[in-house]
Amino acid sequence: MASLACKLVAQVAFKAGGDVFHHLLANKPQHLAKATPGFIQGCDLHQGNFGTNGSVVQWKYTLDGKEQTAKMAIQDIDKLYKNLLVTIHVETKDGVDFVTWTIEYELINPDNPHPLSLLNFYIDFTKQIETHIFGP
Repeated sequence: MASLACKLVAQVAFKAGGDVFHHLLANKPQHLAKATPGFIQGCDLHQGNFGTNGSVVQWKYTLDGKEQTAKMAIQDIDKLYKNLLVTIHVETKDGVDFVTWTIEYELINPDNPHPLSLLNFYIDFTKQIETHIFGP
């Protein structure tokens, strides 16, 4: 049976500025556990340097109340997806910075769930970073 290619996209306004978001995610991911402890519990660099091509980072995070681990380059997720790729894009539109999360994936079986909880995780994670910077 052929896999089913799918895409989910979410765009979140980010008051702290796209440069701040990019800097944290690309160059200081180890600080995300302090900024978003309910989402990220840690990250370990396994290869290369933070923010450089070819680096490998293992994340410890909580999704749907369950502790998870994943490497930055995700190839196969359980038995649900043949491939899963998450991309992040930061852009400014009309003076407002936006963080766009895109999840491209292939369902192995059309009855498998779409990764909506993962997309919601990224939306809430982005908002939590902003709250950490500005306060509640």
